[in-house]
Amino acid sequence: MTTTMTPAAVPAPPRGRSRFGGIRRGEGAAGWLFVAPVVVILGVFLFFPVIMALWVSVSDWSGRGSPLSPEVSFVGLDNYAAITTDGGLRTRDFGIALRNNAWYVVLVVPLQTALSLFLAVLVSRRILRSRGFFRTAFYFPSVTSSVAITVLWLFLFSTTGPINAVIARLGGDGPNWFNEPKGIVHVGLSGLGVTSGPDVLTQNDFLGLSWWDWFAGPSVAMTALIFMAVFTTSGTFMLLFIAALQNVGYELTEAGMMDGASGWQRFWRITLPQLRPTLFTVVTLGLIGCWQVFDQIYTGTSGGPAKTTVTPAYLSFTSAFQNQDWGIGAAIAFILFLIIIVFTLFQRWALRERPVSRRRAAVYQAKGVRS
Repeated sequence: MTTTMTPAAVPAPPRGRSRFGGIRRGEGAAGWLFVAPVVVILGVFLFFPVIMALWVSVSDWSGRGSPLSPEVSFVGLDNYAAITTDGGLRTRDFGIALRNNAWYVVLVVPLQTALSLFLAVLVSRRILRSRGFFRTAFYFPSVTSSVAITVLWLFLFSTTGPINAVIARLGGDGPNWFNEPKGIVHVGLSGLGVTSGPDVLTQNDFLGLSWWDWFAGPSVAMTALIFMAVFTTSGTFMLLFIAALQNVGYELTEAGMMDGASGWQRFWRITLPQLRPTLFTVVTLGLIGCWQVFDQIYTGTSGGPAKTTVTPAYLSFTSAFQNQDWGIGAAIAFILFLIIIVFTLFQRWALRERPVSRRRAAVYQAKGVRS
């Protein structure tokens, strides 16, 4: 006696549903209808202007009429070459702006990250009273207008301001903060008697600046702006670290205490590795914000003294809106965009999850066998 196997009947999809998805008929169209206004707004006010700016960066548009008019010609990479390889004043100005902003990033990002993490750990301690008050106080500068903070900073760091008054009380002589173009590295070296660099640094240049000038450090005026950036941004990143610290399992910290780990060891080996995603976010936002710094320069120093506070964002603005070099301004903006992308990818690689090495894994296995 033979039995015949009949294939199982495939259940038909419910009425009104798609065979390949769980979306009812009409729901997809309704979803696109709801997001259409946002797509249109982003297209009109974001994507289209970006494409237009890209066209301006490779054209000779003078700012008059439409960039798409027949009178506007395609010039290729001439605008990019004018600020990177021609060696003229435009190249030197771009080199100065890049040098200033690079020192700004190198100092602000680590300082604001370390300070915000320290404040987050401080206000998260259970033994601290009035934690809500301190969180509000530390966060308050971040919600204050940057223009107001800049005006306040100009007063604090003026020649006869409170900062120089405190330095005078301590027996020192405060600098003329916003009128001193010397770099702090050169100032420190001149105090040691070094007034000029070796020939390998003074006779070789990059983007119109000698390597000796590249290593001059931020000017005294830019240093004051660095202090302001750390003061105003640490509160925002503190909140991100506080939220991350609340998700750190206390049982892991307690296990470390039972194993005899010190407070620093528990923080370095247990707490900090669990903050890696938040640390990546903080560093990424810090990099983007530092490379795009503009309003403090515009309202505070206007690039002075001697262009030592000019940044690529401010140089792009002045080139386009003041000098009417719209192609140059757009080219600077896109080079700045590429710089931000490169730094973001690099720090993502640097903060990636790394597998445990064989040597360390062997150590852990040996400890496990002993226990």
